[in-house]
Parts: sequence; structure tokens; C-alpha cells
Amino acid sequence: MPQEQQPRPEPLDPPMVPIAVAGLVVWAVAGLVLLLFFRDWLTAHGHQNWLWTCLAGFLWGFPGLAVMMRHDANRRRRRAATARQG
Repeated sequence: MPQEQQPRPEPLDPPMVPIAVAGLVVWAVAGLVLLLFFRDWLTAHGHQNWLWTCLAGFLWGFPGLAVMMRHDANRRRRRAATARQG
């Protein structure tokens, strides 16, 4: 006898802009902490590329933020269309 399947839950679709902004903030804070407090240590141990990594993460966050803004706008549009149909 086949068992009745329970309905699948709706997939999560959280707003993505706050996540992208949090990523930008994390890279910025990490870079500033390294620059202000650990610059001499980084130079002495040959790890200056850590600062460049933080800068790259921060700068690449802006295209990511733009993509997430577009994603959230499309999500709002999809939900509004679904609400009108339902």
C-alpha cells in the first residue's frame, strides 16, 4: 500500500541584500584591523598580501551587492505576481 507523501515545504528565499552588505562589512573590518594593528607583523612575516585579499573581497562585494539587489527585486516581483494570482 503506497504511503501518502506529505507536501514539500516551500524553499527558503530570504532577502539577499543584507547578506551581501554583511560580507562587505566583514571584509572592510578585517582589512582595517589588519592595516591598523597588524601591519608591521604582516610586513615582517611577508603576509602583506592579506591586505590585498581584504581589499579584493571588499571591492568584489560591490558587484555581488548589485546582483543581490537585482535578485531581491525579482523576488519581490515574483511574490507580487503570485499574490495577485492567488
